Amino acid sequence: MKDLYSAAGVWKDGETLECVSVVPEAPNTASFSFRAPSGALFSYEPGQFLTLEIPAPGQPGGVVHRTYTVSSSPSRPRSITITAKAQEDSIGTRWMLDNLQPGMRMKAIGPAGLFSNSKSKASKYLFVSAGSGITPMMSMTTCMWDEGQDLDVVFINCAKRPSEIIFRQRLEWMASRTPGLDLKFVVEEPDPYKPWTGYQGQFNQLMLGLMAPDYLDREVYCCGPEPFMTAVREALAGLGFDLDNYHQESFGAPVETEADQPDLDDVVLDDDTNAVIHFATSDITAKVAETDTVLAAARNVGLNIPSGCTFGVCGTCKVKKSAGEVHMVHNGGISEDDIAAGYILACCSNPIGRVEIEV
Repeated sequence: MKDLYSAAGVWKDGETLECVSVVPEAPNTASFSFRAPSGALFSYEPGQFLTLEIPAPGQPGGVVHRTYTVSSSPSRPRSITITAKAQEDSIGTRWMLDNLQPGMRMKAIGPAGLFSNSKSKASKYLFVSAGSGITPMMSMTTCMWDEGQDLDVVFINCAKRPSEIIFRQRLEWMASRTPGLDLKFVVEEPDPYKPWTGYQGQFNQLMLGLMAPDYLDREVYCCGPEPFMTAVREALAGLGFDLDNYHQESFGAPVETEADQPDLDDVVLDDDTNAVIHFATSDITAKVAETDTVLAAARNVGLNIPSGCTFGVCGTCKVKKSAGEVHMVHNGGISEDDIAAGYILACCSNPIGRVEIEV
């Protein structure tokens, strides 16, 4: 594999991606696969995500930036795939479902993110997901499968209906070829005229005990809507699970336990305390409250800093701070090296006093 990467090179996000296929997965859901036009290969950790720049007529700058977990595996490096589900208010994903075709090119940032089992020493896993939260679990499972690992994975996915279970056929094919992939699907209701004999209702402690009786011995990875992840975490905590062995992919980053509490550095932001941000490149100065983020301040004075998740996860809004102090509570979207070099994430950084930003 090293020789392969040396010959072809590794894709960098300065190169646009070319769409090579669009595969429907479920209602309002599709997998979009991309290649590097240069022939470069993709290197990333299973479970990481990409941020795509998507055309959005009527939006500031005519584009939006959206983050999507990579659903393919780094063990298959010639292409990279994201699987997206459009919600009712979707802009970016809706555009892709309606317009993106093979041959079209898009800008992308990443891959990035800390939600991965690539460095875990666990031998037994419990993957719990809901809806499109299945995507990082698919990436991690496929990678372990391709690497020939001795799988011991209880794979739980929750969906509204059986027809909305993403990757169901692919997962069942994999599970039919190894005893180590134990699939458990939970649906809210069956599809009309199609009997469902599996689990039905909301995921709960009773289901967890039936699906994975040895859950205390497993490393847990969870991804889905915030209320779902809260329910899973509370179910595990109520059963005596060691939450040091619990990991979740969260754009909202809810804080429910001391283990989840971010380091706030004892800084208490105040609406009545003023700060000043000087956007040096544009030579624009904004007077704001400490509770305003750098991203919000930039937008208020007409400056466009690209952003994706707005919760400090994706890293799209990374900018250089040349002077002053900010209070930044991020969720993995920036490295310690970047912070040491003076970079911040505009979406989750609050100005303290006078700050100078290179925008």
